[in-house]
Amino acid sequence: MTRQFTYSGSPAHIVFGNGASAEVGAWVERLGCKRALVLSTPHQAADGEALADRLGRFAAGTFSGAAMHTPVDVTEAAMRKATEVNADCVVALGGGSTTGLGKAIAYRTDLPQIVIPTTYAGSEVTPILGQTENGVKTTVRDAKILPEVVIYDPGLTTGLPVAMSVTSGLNAMAHAAEALYAQDRNPVSTLMATEGLRALKAALPILTGEPRNLEARGDALYGAWLCGTVLGAVGMALHHKICHTLGGSFDMPHAETHAVMLPHTIGFNAAAVPELLEPVAVLFGDGAGSGLHDFASSVGAPLTLRELGLKQGDLDRAAGIATQNPYWNPRPFDRAAIRALLQDAWEGRRPQD
Repeated sequence: MTRQFTYSGSPAHIVFGNGASAEVGAWVERLGCKRALVLSTPHQAADGEALADRLGRFAAGTFSGAAMHTPVDVTEAAMRKATEVNADCVVALGGGSTTGLGKAIAYRTDLPQIVIPTTYAGSEVTPILGQTENGVKTTVRDAKILPEVVIYDPGLTTGLPVAMSVTSGLNAMAHAAEALYAQDRNPVSTLMATEGLRALKAALPILTGEPRNLEARGDALYGAWLCGTVLGAVGMALHHKICHTLGGSFDMPHAETHAVMLPHTIGFNAAAVPELLEPVAVLFGDGAGSGLHDFASSVGAPLTLRELGLKQGDLDRAAGIATQNPYWNPRPFDRAAIRALLQDAWEGRRPQD
């Protein structure tokens, strides 16, 4: 049968290489900008100040209040800062929280963005914004949200703690795994997803023993770029819906929640589309869900929602929120099925796919 598909490449400019972040000032200038607001989390405030110092005359100021799940009130505070310093672009340094803040500002103002990722979140190459207000996390897709320039510098990730490296990497792998069965998948997205999974599978076990291994850091960042790119290119399904529910409504940690849920959601869907998830089963051995569970265990990832702080009494409400609005998934489900899946993830049962 003749293949039929649609593919649209991302217009983002990708700069990859050790030491590449030293050229951030040149990229601000190439964007036609002169006053960059540097964004970071409170934890990386000193790194943000150091980056502003390196930018010199191109730095308008810093804002170090980025927070998990991109709260709208934080975005509003950052926008006030951007107006105060007359910023004409933003430079986001850090992981998904800082990237999300930059994207939220750009969505509202259309300011150009440069992102320098220091984790494996992948959101820096998507036109998707997830933001939280009044305990509800919602997503929006818009061309304005996609950063103009992304600078991947493996050297900036060598200090990323092992635990965060592992969960951030599994978060990236979740994008690729769901891309394999996306409704709008295409041969290019499938190739990128499979290669992203392969790169992270090779890198994460090395990093658990040699966290400053620059080659493995580069492989992990390369895998994260691929996984993030497919997240921006095709639609997601059950896994991301559940993780958004747990993050937005229960304030669960983002990467850790993805890490715990991944084997369960992929195992659930593998029962319906084993042929589409065959790359996962081949890479990780056994079934797709059980193989991911064993891999996560081998690299020391959290395996239960319970250890992340979710109460068993919250599972009913979580299942209700996750199934409140209909959305596409390769395997049909109802509230009872999702409640059972969440119970398995809360207890950490090994998927039997």
